[in-house]
Amino acid sequence: MSLFCRHSRFLADCPICSKGTVLDQSRRLDRRASSGGGSSRRSAAEKKAAGAFSGPHVSTGPLEDPDGVRYTVRLERVPGGVRLAEWSGSRLRARAPVLRLDDLTTLVAEAHGVLAARDAQALAGALRTGPGEERSRPVGPAPAGNAGVSRGRAGDFREELRVEPLDGRRVRVARWVLRPGAGWELQDAPPMLPAKRYAEALADAVGKGLLPAASDGAAAPRL
Repeated sequence: MSLFCRHSRFLADCPICSKGTVLDQSRRLDRRASSGGGSSRRSAAEKKAAGAFSGPHVSTGPLEDPDGVRYTVRLERVPGGVRLAEWSGSRLRARAPVLRLDDLTTLVAEAHGVLAARDAQALAGALRTGPGEERSRPVGPAPAGNAGVSRGRAGDFREELRVEPLDGRRVRVARWVLRPGAGWELQDAPPMLPAKRYAEALADAVGKGLLPAASDGAAAPRL
C-alpha cells in the first residue's frame, strides 16, 4: 500500500483521504476527549462520595423542610467527636440540622449504641438536668437567652453551640461565631464537636426550661 495519496500527501496526513478511516485524526481526538471527560466526571463523583463520610450513627425521621425535601437526622460518631447532621438519601445536607424535640431526646437516648460510654452518659445526663439547675458557664453576656448554649473558641473568635427552640416543637442545633464588626453569625452547616459541647448546650437548654427534663429511666444509656 502506498504511503502517499492522490493529493501527494502522506495518507495519514491527508484530511480528505483519511476521513472515516482509522487514520482520521478527528476521530481519535473525539475518542480521547470522550474518555477523558468520563474519567473526570467519575473522579468528581467519587471525590464527592468520599467527602460525605458517614460513621456509626443513630437516626430519626423522616422529616420534611419548607421546600418539601425529605430528610433524616443522624447523630454520628466521627473522628474527633460527634456530628449531628441532616441526610437526604445518601447525601449529607450542608445546613444546621432541624428536628423535632422528641426526636432529639430519642437520639440522645439511643446514643449508647454508637458513642463511647462516657460520651453517651454525658448526653443522657444533660437531659436529666432539672429547670433552675443550670450548669456553670463562663461569665459573660448571653446573646442567645432563648437557647441552650455551650461556649468555646474558633481560632481567635468566640463561638457557641446553640440548641434553639423553633415553632412546631422543633429545635435547631447550630454553631454561631462572633465576628468583630459583624456580630454573631450562624454557621449553617452540620456541627461537629466533642460530645461534651453537646451535653453542655443540652443541659443549659433544660436548665432554662427550653427543653423538658427526661426521667432517669428515659434518658439513661443502656450499657
